[in-house]
Amino acid sequence: MAGSRAADERADKLVVELLAAAGHPATRTEVQRWMREGRVTSGGRALDRTSRLGAGARIAVRTGAQLTTAARPDPTIALAVVYEDPWLVVVDKPAGLVVHPARGHREGTLVNGLLAHGGFEVGLADPLDPEGHLRPGIVHRLDKDTSGLLVVAKQARAREGLKALFQRHDIVRSYVAIVAGHAAAARYDTPHGRDPHDRLRFTTRLPRPRPGAPAPRRAVTDVEVLETFAGASLVRCRLETGRTHQIRVHLAEQGHTPVLADPVYGAGAPASPAVAAIAQQLGRQALHAAELGFVHPVTGVRLHFAAPLPADMERALGALRALG
Repeated sequence: MAGSRAADERADKLVVELLAAAGHPATRTEVQRWMREGRVTSGGRALDRTSRLGAGARIAVRTGAQLTTAARPDPTIALAVVYEDPWLVVVDKPAGLVVHPARGHREGTLVNGLLAHGGFEVGLADPLDPEGHLRPGIVHRLDKDTSGLLVVAKQARAREGLKALFQRHDIVRSYVAIVAGHAAAARYDTPHGRDPHDRLRFTTRLPRPRPGAPAPRRAVTDVEVLETFAGASLVRCRLETGRTHQIRVHLAEQGHTPVLADPVYGAGAPASPAVAAIAQQLGRQALHAAELGFVHPVTGVRLHFAAPLPADMERALGALRALG
């Protein structure tokens, strides 16, 4: 390939454009992987993604094999499909279902069920994700015991478009949670990172970064109170960012109203024996991804979905209302 207009242009961007013009489209992540494998050269010199090329430079590209998923289809996984088209699928995940294979959960996940459902590109594994071969199409996640809406890409173009939407925080996401205690409307804007004392937890209470070290990531959650009970509250949480355990951490550490039955961040709550009994009967954190909205990354159509509360949370609400 020749790039006559390529003066001082990044090599990865240029290669994507030239391949598309030649009728061999590839994503930038694919081109970057080929560069890491030494498959993209100019004048005998291997190029990386930041290489700059002068006008008239000739580029040789040896395309690599598609990355394929190591996850295996499992038709026994029940799926509640809310929306599906050739590019993506939106599901209402039940509590107790792990999203993708990982240590301790190699089988029986949502991804295994989706692969059996069909319609996914063979080479969907994200080349920039070290574990991409285990989670094809996954661009965001819900905790195992959080229920609700999740969008999954079925092909690479949709995956890259959805990733860009999440990186720009251009996704509408709201969750409904039952919390222990009397919640108040609030906007939490905090640092967020892994707890230095417990690697399984995240926290807003981070030590001051050392000079020259990167600042911690920012987490923003808006909390609206929907209903109050004797010793508990029903709240809606709207995400501006999407950090791991963000809502659970904000409600517990900032609001002092942890999600009901949260085994990680709800230690010591609730104080009321009646509410504690309801939490025990629920048996999982009372958190549900109720709303998901975004502009379709391929068609440009604005989509919006809502998922009703699952039966276990409705039962818990009924029991709380009965307390008076």
